[in-house]
Order: sequence, then C-alpha cells, then structure tokens
Amino acid sequence: MQIGPTQTGPGTIGARLDRLPLSGFHTRIVTLIAIGLFLDVFDIYLAGGVLAALVKSGWSTMESNASFIAATFLGMVIGSWLAGIFGDRYGRRFTYQFNLALFGLASLAAAAAPNMMVLIGIRFIMGIGLGAEIVTGYASLTEFVPARCRGRFMILVAATTNSALAISSVVSLWVIPAYGWRTMFVAVGVAALALWLARKGMPESPRWLESKGRHAEAEAIVAAVEDKAAQRGSLSHVVPVAYVAPTDVSVRVLFTKPVIQRTLIGILVNIVLGFGLYGFVQWMPSFLVKQGLDISTSLAFTTVLSLGGPVGSLLALGVADRIRHKTGIVIASLIAAAAGCIFPFTGGGTLFLITGFILVCAIYANNAFGFVAHVPELFPTSYRLRGTGFCITVGRLSTSAIQYLIVVVFGAFGLQGVVIMLSAVFVIQALLIALFDIDTKQKSLEAIGADAAGDSFADDTLSAAVAPSP
Repeated sequence: MQIGPTQTGPGTIGARLDRLPLSGFHTRIVTLIAIGLFLDVFDIYLAGGVLAALVKSGWSTMESNASFIAATFLGMVIGSWLAGIFGDRYGRRFTYQFNLALFGLASLAAAAAPNMMVLIGIRFIMGIGLGAEIVTGYASLTEFVPARCRGRFMILVAATTNSALAISSVVSLWVIPAYGWRTMFVAVGVAALALWLARKGMPESPRWLESKGRHAEAEAIVAAVEDKAAQRGSLSHVVPVAYVAPTDVSVRVLFTKPVIQRTLIGILVNIVLGFGLYGFVQWMPSFLVKQGLDISTSLAFTTVLSLGGPVGSLLALGVADRIRHKTGIVIASLIAAAAGCIFPFTGGGTLFLITGFILVCAIYANNAFGFVAHVPELFPTSYRLRGTGFCITVGRLSTSAIQYLIVVVFGAFGLQGVVIMLSAVFVIQALLIALFDIDTKQKSLEAIGADAAGDSFADDTLSAAVAPSP
C-alpha cells in the first residue's frame, strides 16, 4: 500500500502508531520490555533469600541486612528521578539500555563482593538501575502500543512482572543451598547483559523523536512498520492533525495548572502502592510470626496469600480495555477496603485465607490499573518520564516513611490496626480517584497530552484520524 502524502508529516506519528494492526513489531517490543521489568523485580525480590543466607552463614547481621534494604530503596529513589530527566532529554532507548547495563554489571560485581560493606555499596548502585528500569519500561511501552489495546498490554506485562516474586522464591530455594548466594547475582547479571544485547536493535520511541522535532527519524521508523503491515492488508486512513512545534519545558510544568491535578493523582497512586505492597504484603510473614504462628506456618500462609498477586493482575487484564482505568482503581480499592475490614477478625483458618487472598488480589489489581497502566499515560510525551519518575520518587520516599508507621501501628493495635489503616487508605484513594481523576480509556496519548496542555484537541478529530478509509 502506498502511503499518501496527506498521511505523513508532523502531527501524524501518534495517529499512525495507533492505527497499526498488532504484529511481530509490537510482540518484540512488549517482550523485550517485559523481560527487563521481570529481571528488575526478580532482582529486588531475590534479596530475601540472599540476606537470609548471609545471616545464617555469619557473613552479615540483621543490622547490615537493614542497611542493604535501605541502600536498595535509596538507589531506586535516585534512579527513578534520574530516569525521568535522562529519558526525556536523551531518549527512551538510551535510558533503558543504560540502566539495564548498570544493574547488570553491578549484579556481577555484587557476586564478587569481599564483605558486607562492599556489597551494600554495590547494592546502592544496583538500586539506581532498578529504579530507572521501572520508570522507562512502562513509559516506553505506553508510547508504542496502540491506544485501543494499551491497557491490556500494560497489565499483561505487569502480570508477567509480578510472577517474579514466586519465581525468585523457588529459584532461591533451589540455587542458594546448592550453589551459594553469589550465584543469584551472577544469574541476574548475565541475563541482564544478554537482554542488553537483544535490545540494541530496538527503535527509539517515534513519539519522543517527534516531540524533539526529529521528524525524519520518527518517519523512518513508522514508515518501515507501516510497509510491513500494508503487505497483509489495507491500513486505515490518517487525517493530519494540528501540529504544535515541540518546546522544552522544565520539571516545574508538573506543578502548573492543569498538570498538577495529574501529578497529584500519580503521587496518590504511588503512595497507596507503598501502603499495599510494602506496608502489608512484604510484612505478612513478620505479622503472622508476631501473632503467634511458627515460621513454617507463617511462610505457608504467606505463600498462599502471595498467589493473589498474579491472580489479581490477570483479573485486571481480563477487563483492562473494557472499563476505564479510573474505574478499575476505584473498584479494586473498594474491594481491598472491604476485605481488609474482615481479614484480621476471622481468627485464622479458611476464612482467613480467603479474605487475605482477596485482599492481595485487590492490591495487585489496583497496582495494575493505577501504577502500571494509568500513571505513565497521564503526562504528555515531552515530559512523560519526568512526570512518571517524579511520582514514583515521591512514592518511594513515602514508602520508606510508611515502614516506621507500620511498626508503630502494629505495636499499638496489632494486625487489626495495620489492616484497618490500609482499608482507610484505599477508601480515601477510591474517593479521590472517583472525584478528580481523568478518563483515558482508549484515548490517544496525543489527546490526553493536549488536555494537560489546555489545548483544543477534540476526541472526534482523533477518532477520524484513525478511522478506516472509505
């Protein structure tokens, strides 16, 4: 199919990407990004098994382990912020390749650490790469996947990523006793560098290129994909849209009207994520032991509850492109709040497991709808990574503070107090999202971004831009 002259040029890149049929191009992009995010989360969760082995061998202490975890989070805070700056300035491709190489090489260095102090220092460097990968991975995916199926693909990647918790536990159980804790870091390092080589051929985001005025490069990438797609059938007609020349903006744009509404929504989602994943799920084994269960029973209960992670993500996947993301967040939040009000008062047994499982499912569904699918699409391409990175940075900092709050509440009111507080947080999120969040369902990123800029960019114009040719 010959692409007509009215279908190319500045202002058409987003509409042309959105009208593409799904193909091997999308499969490759999604797969390579998903593997990177999986390795990122796998590396975060392997810490549990490694630290347990270090304490048992006398190589580390509980205090040193706490420093290891703190160094990880501090590195992730810095990595999230830097990824936003570098990703918007130098491109998505440069940034995700740099952070992948960083945590890959640092993982290999960690395997050779001579003592715990050195390992903690290396872990900080690894944390920078780990934090950056989360920002660049989901934001880059948003810019490649067509609007009509963006939510589904984003949550599919989240479901894949969330499986890293269970897989890292199984791998640690098998590898560490047989081959030692250093092998875990070697495995991640080698896998990361292999993926780095595989991702060298990935294209830069055409949307980012256009936002920087690099039209020829954006045109070349999109035209090549269109040519392959046209061999399998006619492509829909593209109507040129009003083109606004790109301008550089500072991070201060995140606090201007109406963008600040989106910034606050992104921060809210990340803070609630910290409460759910790191203020409840991560603490469950300790909570149960403190409640009087032995360690084996505690881990068995926790394993059953943790299965709610992939199940919750898959449930979100099933309705991802059928309902609005804000609706998904509200429903998941209310279910989590309801389950939380029942869970700590069941007295154990089957009802305890059922309500706990539902609570974890809802937490991860909320994560899929909010953190994964919604936050990256809130901001225009020109500052998408800075917006996403800033929200994640604030979320990580709040997560650190939440840990101390959890200790205080648990000490005063036990598991009941912690879970009731969690339920209250989810109710607040549901209310705020219902009242103030924006609708992004199957909207072009250009339409969402234009709304943030206060531009007139009608949705019916965008619909026409991707309508089938008569």
